[in-house]
Amino acid sequence: MSNRTFAIIKPDAVRKNVIGEIIATITKAGFKVLAFQKMKLTPEQAGAFYEVHKERPFYGELVNFMCSGPIVPIALEKENAVADFRALIGATDPAEAAEGTIRKMFASSKGENAIHGSDSDENAKNEIAFFFTESSIISSK
Repeated sequence: MSNRTFAIIKPDAVRKNVIGEIIATITKAGFKVLAFQKMKLTPEQAGAFYEVHKERPFYGELVNFMCSGPIVPIALEKENAVADFRALIGATDPAEAAEGTIRKMFASSKGENAIHGSDSDENAKNEIAFFFTESSIISSK
């Protein structure tokens, strides 16, 4: 049975104009795109989305970065979606990411790492709901 995961193409990758290449990499890996949009986060939205990191030292920097330009949130579907997507995007630090991963190909630093991916089924569900209504998600069935 397929399940869902969530991605955000981050402002650094949008600035580099690699949205198409990233989505192509994702679909070539067997993921189906259920919903996506290009948008700009407000500081309030970014703060709410990253609330889990509020006490971490990088929180303010992360919120500022995520508001620094447009982003592309994407709802995805595939069997074993969360684990497979985490493998596809690679390590947070692109210098440590495996060849062929999205971060190895498109990220420039640990802070500007091109893409976000959900780390659990529960977070995927919550993160998708943060950006998309259920009626805006077009299932592949």
